[in-house]
Amino acid sequence: MTDTPIPYYPPKKHRTHEVCGAGAVFFALVLAARLDGPVIWVREAWQGTQLTPSGFHPILDPAHLLIASAKDQTDALAVTEEALRAGAVSLVVTELSKPLDLTAGRRLQLAARDGKATALALIPEGMGSNAVETRWSCAPVFDPQDSTHQRWELIKNKSGTLGVWDVRWDHSARRIAVVPPVGQRPGSTGAPG
Repeated sequence: MTDTPIPYYPPKKHRTHEVCGAGAVFFALVLAARLDGPVIWVREAWQGTQLTPSGFHPILDPAHLLIASAKDQTDALAVTEEALRAGAVSLVVTELSKPLDLTAGRRLQLAARDGKATALALIPEGMGSNAVETRWSCAPVFDPQDSTHQRWELIKNKSGTLGVWDVRWDHSARRIAVVPPVGQRPGSTGAPG
C-alpha cells in the first residue's frame, strides 16, 4: 500500500461524474466518505435490490445517508437536480438505468455548480453522457486477503489523461490507498527492500 495519490481522484467537486462496473457502489461509498458530508442516494423504485445503510458502516456513517426512491428515471433526475441545487449535501448519487441525453447531463452539471455539490451517476457498462466531467470503470480484484481490492480505470476525463489504478480501502486511515503492482509489493521478488 502506498500514499501515491490517484490523479483526478477525488473527482472535481461541484461537477457531475459517472461510474460503471461491479465496483461502482464501492466507488460511490468511498467518494461519499472522502467528501465527508450528507449524501442523498437516488434510486428508481422498480429496482429489486435494496440498499442497507448499516452495511456501509465500515466506510460511511449511515447517519449521513438519505435514500430517495423515485418512480422512474425522469423523477430520479428531478430529485437529483433539486438535491444538487439545494446546497445541503456534499454528494448526490443517482442510479441510472437509461442513458442521459446532453440536455439532462448539462442540467445536472449546472445544478452541481450552482449548489456547490458533487453528482455521481452509477450507470450500466457502455452507457454514458457527454456532459460529465469524468467516467470511471470499477471492478473488484480477486484477493483472498483483502475483499476491498479494486481496479479503478478513468475512461473519460475532460481535464486530462486517463489511467488505471489498483486500490483498496485502508480501514485504519479511513481512506483509499493505491496498491502497488504485484512485482513492487513488499515481500515480492524484485521489490525494493
